[in-house]
Amino acid sequence: MAHSNEANKKWELRSDKTQSDPEILNISKELGISPISALLIYNRGQKTPSAARDFLSVLTGEYYDPFLMPDMDKAVDRIISAVKNKEKTVIYGDYDVDGVTSVSILYTYLKELGLSSDYYIPSRSSEGYGVNNDAIKALADKGVTLMITVDTGVTALEEVKFAASLGIDVVVTDHHECLADLPDAVAVVNPRRADSKYPFCELAGVGVVFKLLCAINKKLSGHDRDARKFIDLVAIGTVADVMPLKDENRLFVAQGLELLNTSPRMGISSLLKAASKNDKKPKAPQKITSSVISFTIAPRINAAGRIESAEKALDLFLCTSPYVADQIADELCEINRRRQAEENRIIEEAAEKIQSSLDFEKDKVIVLAEENWHHGVIGIVSSRITERFAMPSILISFDENNIGKGSGRSVKGINLVEALTYCGDLLIKYGGHELAAGLTVSRENFDAFRERINAFVRENAADTVGAVVEGDAYVSSDEITLDQAKDILLLEPYGVANPNPLFFMKDALVRDIIPLAEKHTKFVLEKDGKVLTALYFGRSRDLFDVYKGDMLDIAFTMGINEFRGVTDVQLILRDVHRHASENEISESDKARFCDIALGAKYRRDEDILPSREDFAQVYLYLKRRPGFRDDCLGLREVISAFGGRISYIKIKIILEVLNETGLASIKFSSECDENFHFGINYVKNKIDIEKSPFYMKIRAGAEK
Repeated sequence: MAHSNEANKKWELRSDKTQSDPEILNISKELGISPISALLIYNRGQKTPSAARDFLSVLTGEYYDPFLMPDMDKAVDRIISAVKNKEKTVIYGDYDVDGVTSVSILYTYLKELGLSSDYYIPSRSSEGYGVNNDAIKALADKGVTLMITVDTGVTALEEVKFAASLGIDVVVTDHHECLADLPDAVAVVNPRRADSKYPFCELAGVGVVFKLLCAINKKLSGHDRDARKFIDLVAIGTVADVMPLKDENRLFVAQGLELLNTSPRMGISSLLKAASKNDKKPKAPQKITSSVISFTIAPRINAAGRIESAEKALDLFLCTSPYVADQIADELCEINRRRQAEENRIIEEAAEKIQSSLDFEKDKVIVLAEENWHHGVIGIVSSRITERFAMPSILISFDENNIGKGSGRSVKGINLVEALTYCGDLLIKYGGHELAAGLTVSRENFDAFRERINAFVRENAADTVGAVVEGDAYVSSDEITLDQAKDILLLEPYGVANPNPLFFMKDALVRDIIPLAEKHTKFVLEKDGKVLTALYFGRSRDLFDVYKGDMLDIAFTMGINEFRGVTDVQLILRDVHRHASENEISESDKARFCDIALGAKYRRDEDILPSREDFAQVYLYLKRRPGFRDDCLGLREVISAFGGRISYIKIKIILEVLNETGLASIKFSSECDENFHFGINYVKNKIDIEKSPFYMKIRAGAEK
């Protein structure tokens, strides 16, 4: 739709139910909510009025018994022993948000029990993920006798054995998938263990640590109240690690958000204040939601581990001085800006490589490599490329030793780990999940790896593979109301397994399309006489081959907009499908223009060469545009303005000549080859367009 190679995503409904089905209407009646809200709850697995009521009453839920988790009793006894004996203890964590919040709550809790433990977070760039022997040796040299891992360690079989040989007991707490064999540790606390009796296995690493705190608290005092004050950090780590917001996770996040909004800890307040410093207008204090965690808090915490050291983020949670908290928050925002700049630089370079070298007929995986791409950022860039093109993507950064470390993201229907396993003999190492993975490859094997993984996907991927937009319901304009938008808030917190409700609507007329800043676009739509405002964030005007008068099908969420005392419903677009118009530009016309521009001959009866009147009309049309100093136009829009009388090929020739002669500045968008920016130039002397070299070349192509 936007670019010829950009994905046109497939839309699917989450279920075959509609808001008028008897089951849905029964839930609506029993709970006193709208049929649409009842359908949303049904689509999230709550299929009876009783289950729906429990879903909405999330804050009153109860925690599961932490001692149902394997080895929890062993972990509790060993840690209490360390507290009593004042042992030298270290908490070994990961450098992402889940790891940092895990270290923070365990460190603070043990300190309150009287144990001044230390912590260790490996460097992403020099050490990589997980427990390593060099770090263990350094800790042993300092006299450490107990190491507690958080958000890592369940696959560290050799490292735990090495620690034991140096006199260090290890308690593992983790939430990642277990191998067939577990580390020979004092305790391995993980709800994913095959022998686990814990009712919910999809906790984040910080969720497992929180259950450890609850268990210690119960053993010492018979309750878990002292642990509950950390539920805000549990919520942040759970959302940031993209864990499913169902069952106990939903309870953790709902309670955590309540604490964040009623009594936010110092570091979080400082971070939100620092993040809003660039806002042009002062705003009321922002309500902290799962979206605020995902898009404001988590990126700034993660940036520390990606660009510098995760300990900077940990310091934010542990500091007790408002002045220091403000300083650290400012530093984290600055690190995040550097991360964004690096990300944007890599995206631009990646986009150039894609446009210049990728064969979209043959290539089914985007595999790109460069010398200077930052390891901590390429995973984010890969996600954005995969989202845009609906294809798996892998970005690799080579070092001076010709060793490349890469990150990849995939789409539904293509298991990335299976694809990497097929290429295993070409890789130094690899690992991950179905949709996200990492790898290491030597430069000499790079080309062979790229060929092999594409061959695997061509052979094994179904024809239907691609990006899918899952929606809850098709709605009419009458169902888009402020009351409905408010009703939807009952389903928060949103996240994986409880996504922000998404709707589809057909046949919306575009009344206007307006660029906002550099990255966002505002649509004014009309459906059945009702005018709707819709925003598309992160998508510039240049990306859309959409103009006034077009008809769209839209995928959107419902938001609430407050402006100058007026509150109204606002649509947040997630995808748009444009209906074909009578002024569609055919691929054959595009190809014919390219041939003629390169000197191909054409018959005179093809009516290729624009007349002087054609030039004058197009020039005046551009000049009369209100924003002609730097306006964005689409070729279909220009064709439509002249009722199709001036063809695509003629308009392209006219624009090339206007640009060449300096009468106008014309620059086609690299994002969408139907759109162009233009400006009308002041020219002192009269210009004869027929003496333009490009015009003369085209005219010379006419067959005698």
